[in-house]
Amino acid sequence: MTSLIAPGEVILRCGALPRSAAAVRRGAVTVGFLGGSITAPKTGTRWPEPFQRWVADRFPGVRLTVENAALGATGSDLGAFRAESTVLARGCDVVFVEYAVNDYGTPSERRGRTREGLLRQLLRAGADVVLVHTYCGEMEADLVAGRVPPSIAEFEVLAERYGVPSVWVGLHAWRQVRRGLMTPEEWLPDGLHPEVRGSQAYAEPVIALCDEVWGGAPGGAPCGYPPRRDAVADLPAPQHAGCWERVHVADLASVHREGPWVLRNTPTCLGLERVLWATVPGARLRLPFQGRGVVLGFDFGRLSSEVRYRIDGGAWTQTERDRPGWCGDRGWYRSVIVADDLPPGDHELGLETLAVAVPGGIGVETAIGLIGILA
Repeated sequence: MTSLIAPGEVILRCGALPRSAAAVRRGAVTVGFLGGSITAPKTGTRWPEPFQRWVADRFPGVRLTVENAALGATGSDLGAFRAESTVLARGCDVVFVEYAVNDYGTPSERRGRTREGLLRQLLRAGADVVLVHTYCGEMEADLVAGRVPPSIAEFEVLAERYGVPSVWVGLHAWRQVRRGLMTPEEWLPDGLHPEVRGSQAYAEPVIALCDEVWGGAPGGAPCGYPPRRDAVADLPAPQHAGCWERVHVADLASVHREGPWVLRNTPTCLGLERVLWATVPGARLRLPFQGRGVVLGFDFGRLSSEVRYRIDGGAWTQTERDRPGWCGDRGWYRSVIVADDLPPGDHELGLETLAVAVPGGIGVETAIGLIGILA
């Protein structure tokens, strides 16, 4: 296995993982995952499965806890709002972050702010972080040309700035296919998501990194890189002005409602517990807040209505969201970034439901499960 894994190519950055290494030596470690459907536990066939089986086998006396908070079709924008409740509050010693694919279509400047904010949250809380870069078809041309796709290259700038390890598992699997060690269908049966064979390929370089770091001498500097700086006490200044480091989630019960809204639990959308739900056009919400931005998270699907929103009584902006063929009636935890560049201070969010034609009929449902505030 290790003959296919070259530091500086697949393991792009090695380095110490002090908290999780100490946890392994103490005999109990908690491992977290944030990312999209390539990492999510829903099918039980993604790369965290062979990785956690390896941990249990390699360190049989260690009590292993896994908190896999990855969600399909979500990016680092929602990750920045979910990190505290899903991985940090549960005491994760190390968090594997996989957003190079799901952030691929996001503008560079914005994904820089969301990613750096997420990393700073994790590091400031004292967690170890490992970036894991997977693969999507849009990366193929860059790989053939020997280039690093922009979504990965930008992540690597942050990895160097903050001294965190990173692993390009997509390149490792792609090379296996090019060498005839695995067929494309074995790797990605649907063109994007690995199943058992492809997930094993993705797990291999992550295993190689952790075997060296966790299985080596205490305090060692694996792969020839110096140990990570004390990120908790000495985070560098943010590279991206306005990065999403300081965030909080508004209490849905505190939102001012006009119309037949219901605050209810939602069994249809992973990652959400409760939503503000309405099925008629013209229902309005209003939320005064203090900060510089707002992000909304919806239980979204083919039956969803569009909405319009505004800040401080200004002009309305209407959402126009696509509904891909894989989109169900509900169940997609989907974000809408209302604003992230407001003057810091007091503001008010206004929102109104609409009735608009959507493929297959009229969308009538609005289910808002997150109102995230950027401080």
